[in-house]
Amino acid sequence: MFEDIQLIYMNIRILRFWGLLYDKNVRRYVCIILASFHIFTQVVYMMSTEEGLIGIIRNSYMLVLWINTVLRAYLLQRDYDRYVALIDNMKMAYYELFHLKDAYLSLKLARVNRMGQIMARGNLFFGLLTCLGFGLYPLSSNERVLPFGSRIPGLNEYETPYYQMWYVFQMLITPMGCCMYIPYTSLVVALIMFGIVRCEALQHRLRRMAIVHPTETRNPRKLAEEIFECIRYQQSIIDYMNQINELTTMMFLFELLAFSALLCALLFLLIIVSWDGFLFFFPPQSLQKISFAQVNGTGQIIIVCMYINMILAQILALYWYANELREQNLAVATAAYETEWFTFEIPMRKNILFMMMRAQRPASILLGNIRPITLELFQNLLNNTYTFFTVLKRVYG
Repeated sequence: MFEDIQLIYMNIRILRFWGLLYDKNVRRYVCIILASFHIFTQVVYMMSTEEGLIGIIRNSYMLVLWINTVLRAYLLQRDYDRYVALIDNMKMAYYELFHLKDAYLSLKLARVNRMGQIMARGNLFFGLLTCLGFGLYPLSSNERVLPFGSRIPGLNEYETPYYQMWYVFQMLITPMGCCMYIPYTSLVVALIMFGIVRCEALQHRLRRMAIVHPTETRNPRKLAEEIFECIRYQQSIIDYMNQINELTTMMFLFELLAFSALLCALLFLLIIVSWDGFLFFFPPQSLQKISFAQVNGTGQIIIVCMYINMILAQILALYWYANELREQNLAVATAAYETEWFTFEIPMRKNILFMMMRAQRPASILLGNIRPITLELFQNLLNNTYTFFTVLKRVYG
């Protein structure tokens, strides 16, 4: 299934293996139940921990990551039919372009397939690298710690054999969570990438209109049919993007709020870690006491940098292609203008003008149904994060 569409093949294959798409097997209950139980133990830990500021920041990052993972799996199950309809819609549109046998479109499809494949593999690589960081974190401490702060009421998770058993459980569930979280993100970005190809296909068709229908030998009836087909295709692109927005817009908003706060906290964490003395310093303002813990500072910095890189890699890929999709929708207006529309009959001129007017209000991937996702928004996210980071640095640094 989808072997010919490498853009989404790997992501769907992983999600299908876990029973989240196209194959409802018992593995989906196993992964969701285990991940939900793990979140419960993390919440218990966060409510009862006396760990320092560093541990609170690190475990908050883990908790948000796992909540986001289960949220994606839940959304896939709740809106299962709508996700399948969206993917089937994308599949039909893909083969429609493929069967045109146009050299330009074939090149675009080959390129987007290659980019989607590289992105899926790259995201999985970064995800597994982060999983490795989770597993290596306890080795950088001189006392017993777990990859994820978690607590089961009534048990001391740091006693033998509970510590060993819980460590193995967390290391087994981590790749499972990675395979629930990352393929979903890669799939959504791949769907956006295909939306870009559809916009480019529409632009290509509009630009060829003046060549296919020259003024000297123009058939008004065929030209009118061509214009109507372009308008219908433009509307199908808008409907396609609306489908994506309906399924993802609120989740994107949650990610923005959560990850911007965590990015600021993780940057602040780099201040606390000392390169020279390998010490963590907890200021009195944050904990009402001063405490020091001997740790390997270099190892901690590497792990924190891995967390930051994962956040930026996930957000940047989404914002980059969402911004490109918006720009390509805007470019449809330019392509429509290049049709030599002013030489058409008046009814056809009006249709082209309406098409340009609609393209100048570009359909976009939205954040919480409020504002479009663009690189400008990504820049604002980094600016605001850095602003709060400098405030924390001034107060606690």
